[in-house]
Amino acid sequence: MNPIKLNKNNIFQIIIGLLTVLLLTLIIFIVYNQNINPIKITMGGRFYEQFSDSEGKDTDKYFRPSKLPSINDRVNGYKFFDKFYDKKPYEITLPSSLFKTAEDTIINYFSVLREAANPIEGKGAGCGTLGNAQIPYPVAYNFLSSKYRDKVNYTEYLKSFENILHINLIKLKKVPELNKNLDKMKYFAEIETIKGTEDNISNFTYYYALIEILKEGNLYKISDVQLFGEDFLCAPYHGWTHNAESVVDIKYGDWCKLVKERYPTKQEGYVKNIYFKGTDGNDYKFIFFQLTNDTDIEISQYKKDEKGNWNLIKIDPGKCL
Repeated sequence: MNPIKLNKNNIFQIIIGLLTVLLLTLIIFIVYNQNINPIKITMGGRFYEQFSDSEGKDTDKYFRPSKLPSINDRVNGYKFFDKFYDKKPYEITLPSSLFKTAEDTIINYFSVLREAANPIEGKGAGCGTLGNAQIPYPVAYNFLSSKYRDKVNYTEYLKSFENILHINLIKLKKVPELNKNLDKMKYFAEIETIKGTEDNISNFTYYYALIEILKEGNLYKISDVQLFGEDFLCAPYHGWTHNAESVVDIKYGDWCKLVKERYPTKQEGYVKNIYFKGTDGNDYKFIFFQLTNDTDIEISQYKKDEKGNWNLIKIDPGKCL
């Protein structure tokens, strides 16, 4: 058998043929993978899912960007829920130690809910089963007062947590009220939640809340919750209503003609104290709480009496217009 002699043209044709086959194979591979995993366009770019390893410790640093510590850290792991597993809400009796004070009730309530997750189809967070899944919700429902449970049944309650995958309670303060009913009180709270998205990545959403606590017998129960979503675009574009000093200057100065001289602000953490001398000669102190988005929320108003005591008052600036 005579050996095949390859000239330069034959070698060139073979190389071209091999390159063509490789190119066609690559094209087929790319088209196949795009059909299996179509690339999504997000913010003008091609979006790729990040690999997520579900193994590892459940540590706070991975859950949240905020520097404020989570207050709701009293329930850790699954053991707390063992005795309530597979029970309906009305079959659950919680220990009275969870409701000793109004503040205990709120912290324990959000501690129960911290690792609860109610994912919905089409919105994910990049991994499989999350935290304690839906196990905590029947337990948390029993923190509500009997009248509140009459207004919101368990089905509605569970649905209200759709796409909430994690909750951190980051601020909690009692709100002073003029009507001093010892069996009824109000608290300010700020919560940080993790939600799923259509891109299968988690995002953070912040709310502040006004929580009403009612004493039932010897137990403090949650009788109402008002939630307000925080906005991270309105404040920089529509300024003064989000700033405590500007609110005092405009609402109580320009509108009510009450501010003669505003003194330097005193701030401790997220609590802002605005002091001013009134046109009526009295000293005033208005307290604001600052949210994560730096919006200041007015909480209370005080006027100093002749003895130097700060007395709670209520001025409606809307009536000054």
